[in-house]
Amino acid sequence: MKKITPGQIRAARALLKISAQELADAASIGVATVRRAENDGSDVEITAANANAIRGVLEEYGIEFIPENGGGSGVRLRERPAD
Repeated sequence: MKKITPGQIRAARALLKISAQELADAASIGVATVRRAENDGSDVEITAANANAIRGVLEEYGIEFIPENGGGSGVRLRERPAD
């Protein structure tokens, strides 16, 4: 699984309009872990298991992670099927 960046986590939460506490609760981790993951370093400063838990929750909520492709990494909301 590709690493996610602190900026991707912050952007994903902003798109979803969820707090760090809500993300932590959904991922069954502490809010301090989410805050460390969102720190401005270049890589997520948490264990791989916690990073995977965060990523899994965000993907479950509809986030797609866009890899570094010359234009920078990012996130977007998955298009939802029409009813």
